[in-house]
Amino acid sequence: MKFLVVDDHALIREAMRGVIRELQSDADVLEAGTCRQAMALIQQHSDLALILLDLKLPDQDGFEALAELREHYPTISVVMLSAFNDRENIARALDGGALGFIPKTGSREVLLSALRLILAGGIYIPPEILSRAPAVASVPSRSVPPGKRLSPAELGLTERQVEVLALMMQGKNNKLICRALDLAEPTVKNHVSAILKALDVTNRTEAVLAVAALGWELPGSVN
Repeated sequence: MKFLVVDDHALIREAMRGVIRELQSDADVLEAGTCRQAMALIQQHSDLALILLDLKLPDQDGFEALAELREHYPTISVVMLSAFNDRENIARALDGGALGFIPKTGSREVLLSALRLILAGGIYIPPEILSRAPAVASVPSRSVPPGKRLSPAELGLTERQVEVLALMMQGKNNKLICRALDLAEPTVKNHVSAILKALDVTNRTEAVLAVAALGWELPGSVN
């Protein structure tokens, strides 16, 4: 598996290379210190599995680079790296199509678990962001005992909607969900609308944060 670490600090690149090779000893880890270098490497290595992209680079904003990557290389997964671990940046990264947001200040164990989750098809959100997040107002009209977390079924989600939600949590758009579940796009759109309504959120990023805060374990794959 081939990775690209994009960060202007050599020590960060070295640390991330070590973490990646701890997960996969035979991983091919490429490095770039600028967006320009990264784009040149991506053109040469179209088989990249994952790009770890720094939010602040000397020649281009990380969010601009993320948008460029999503437009020109939609099949390559991207994860943001940053020392700025705040909810606004995380939401913006997820909105932009990143599969996670990894704080540079995290321990080696945190980095390992984050990458392991992402490589397994999940989306990584720093736990401290979830703990600072406002309480999920999923169903304010229901009487919920203190400390009890509602299940998807208790929020009125069907098994099919849970399958759709699981794919949303993997960063898949409606078209990819249609293919995975063999559904028509209007049907998927209806399911997504029902999911957002049940979670009392307005977009996919808020849905990802809400599901993570609820602690739901969704199916990692759908037959």
